[in-house]
Amino acid sequence: MLTSALRVELERIVGQDHVIDDPAALQRYGTDAMNRGTAADLVVLPGSTGEVSQVARACYAAKVPFVPRGGGTGYSGGAVPLRGGVVISLERLNRIIEIDEENLLAVVEPSVVTGDLQAAVERVGLFYPPDPASLRQSVIGGNVAECAGGPRAFKYGTTKRYVLGLEAVLPTGEVIETGSKAVKNVVGYDLTQLLVGSEGTLAIITRVILRLLPRPPAVATLRATFADIDGAVAAVTELLRARVIPATLEIIDAECLESVARYTGAEMAPAGTGAMLLVEVDGLEQAVSEEIIRVDAAVRTAGAREVLRASNEAERQELWRVRRELSPSLKLIAPVKFNHDVVVPRGRVPQLFDLVARLRRESRLKIPCFGHAGDGNIHVNIMVDPGEEGAMDRAQEAQVSLFRGVVALEGSISGEHGIGFAKAPYIALELSPVEIDLMQRVKRVFDPEGLLNPGKIFPG
Repeated sequence: MLTSALRVELERIVGQDHVIDDPAALQRYGTDAMNRGTAADLVVLPGSTGEVSQVARACYAAKVPFVPRGGGTGYSGGAVPLRGGVVISLERLNRIIEIDEENLLAVVEPSVVTGDLQAAVERVGLFYPPDPASLRQSVIGGNVAECAGGPRAFKYGTTKRYVLGLEAVLPTGEVIETGSKAVKNVVGYDLTQLLVGSEGTLAIITRVILRLLPRPPAVATLRATFADIDGAVAAVTELLRARVIPATLEIIDAECLESVARYTGAEMAPAGTGAMLLVEVDGLEQAVSEEIIRVDAAVRTAGAREVLRASNEAERQELWRVRRELSPSLKLIAPVKFNHDVVVPRGRVPQLFDLVARLRRESRLKIPCFGHAGDGNIHVNIMVDPGEEGAMDRAQEAQVSLFRGVVALEGSISGEHGIGFAKAPYIALELSPVEIDLMQRVKRVFDPEGLLNPGKIFPG
């Protein structure tokens, strides 16, 4: 499919040094955090919107599929090729173009690392709230494409709340600008929000206008441990009754705590702990002082066995250590992880943990869980040793049962990782045939030939 003429044209557009055909690199660009995908036929690294436009136009004219790629940290395969073709890596588009302190906004290119943007705006007293767990590696363009969330989504919302406008390249090469720097803009259909969360299937994002907030001047962090997961879930309910909206509200179960303790060689919680809550409140000093007292009272009412409050930044970082070490530590349980980011209404979180307990019994597999208890987004990790007879089949059955159960609880099979190709076979569990058909028609309007990031979101 990839002709020598197309390769010559791509080299003319971006320069020979920015066209990659090394087999190891092609394989690397063909996978993400899932370690699944297909090697690209070629990788190109454009250095401007104009070059992205020309590359897209050339691929479209040659009828060669092409896939936009950012940081490669995704968990659903949304930015990896399935049918070969060209990977358009946006890694060279990595500038923070503007931080506008007067209008509380930033203009950035797609490969700005999320954590770097946060640090840059905080230096001038501003705040960009979205904080995916991969914020030290993931990039803004990918966050926008997947509508990333993170621990602060309970109070501050997900990425879509902060995207005011986009510059994007259509599959056929045209460049569009959606939204604006104005806070209010209701002219025509909201193409900005249509592209947010579209997983790189409608257009290639080349510039983002982001809304910022004033940086909260004070923060307080508290850790509470419980005898079981029911106590931790009850504490979440008590917090809401106390009318506290924490900046973060993370729940971690016993299997996760045991895994982190083995991984770090350090005790993460007292012996016998069945679950942990990490709670953080932020805002004005007086409000934070009052709210952390309410948090303390709420978790104790729910039966907390131990309550620790950080008195300085070093202690705060130590309390958060267990959460930071979670993902790598799970590899000690089993080599394969079915990582699911399901979400249910907050009031249904107890039923979700009941569902997981049933799946553990039925599948005879370890299923450690942690996540954002405040917004009902729980990461359910089905751990599998592929060498164990029947384990993979049991894991497949468990994930389908999980998806069915979550939808029955009025939730969603993905809260922040997206669908990609990993969850494409299951979207009919949540969306009706009419909704799926409507989305596919939108895709065809943007991409009549189906060449941009093919095989994602929709089955088949």
